[in-house]
Amino acid sequence: MVKRFWDQATAEAVDGGYAVLLDGKPMHLPGGKILRVAHATLAQAVAAEWQLAGGGKGGEMSFADTPLTRLAGTAQDRIAADPWPTVDAIARYGETDLLCYRAQAPAELVRRQADAWQPWLDWAEQRHATKLRVTTGIVAVRQHRASVAALRAAVGALDLWALAALGVAVPALGSLVLGLALADQQLDPATAHALGALDELFQAEQWGEDAQAAARRQAIANDIAIAARMIALTRA
Repeated sequence: MVKRFWDQATAEAVDGGYAVLLDGKPMHLPGGKILRVAHATLAQAVAAEWQLAGGGKGGEMSFADTPLTRLAGTAQDRIAADPWPTVDAIARYGETDLLCYRAQAPAELVRRQADAWQPWLDWAEQRHATKLRVTTGIVAVRQHRASVAALRAAVGALDLWALAALGVAVPALGSLVLGLALADQQLDPATAHALGALDELFQAEQWGEDAQAAARRQAIANDIAIAARMIALTRA
C-alpha cells in the first residue's frame, strides 16, 4: 500500500501521444520513463484509475487499483522495443489450445464442449485460415505446421496494446483462439471467461461450489475483463 500524494489526475496530449498528469506532473513508469499512450481514450481511463485510487489525497492505494496502468506500462516498457518475445509466448498457446482438448465422459460435458467450443474453432478457420485438430482426454495432439504459423501471424499483426492485453487474457483462458476472438471484439469478456472455465463450471454444477475455486475464477474473470477493456479503449 502507498499513500496518495496528488489531488487531480488528468490526461493531456504530448509529443504525438497522451500522458497522465498527477497534479500537473507527468506520471513515470517504474523504470523512469514518462508513461505515454497513443489513444486519448486509454489515457483518460488511466487518469480515471488514479483519480479514484485511495479515495483522495493522503488515502492508501494499491497498484491493484490501477490495472490499466499496468497493461499500458507493459506495452511501453516491455513490448514496444521488441514485440517478438511477447508474440512468441502468446502464439505458443495455439499449439495446445484448450478448445482442442475434449472430455471422453460424461456425455453432457462432451456435448457442452462440442456445442460451446467448436463454433470458435470454426471461426478461427474462417478468420485466420487455421484448422486445428481436436483430441480427447489428455493425449497431446500435434497441430499442423501451417495452422500454427497462421495463428502466429495473427498474433504478430496485433498492436502493442492488444499484445499487452492478450499477454494476460490468453494464459487466463488457456486458449489462443478465444484470445484472438476477444482481440477481434467478437467475444465479450464474460462469455470468453465462461468458455475458458467451462470444465470447472461443469464440475461445480455437479459437485457443488468451492469457495477458493470461485474466488480464483473471479480473479481470472477480472483479468480478462481488464484485457478486453484495454482492447476496446484502444479501438475507440
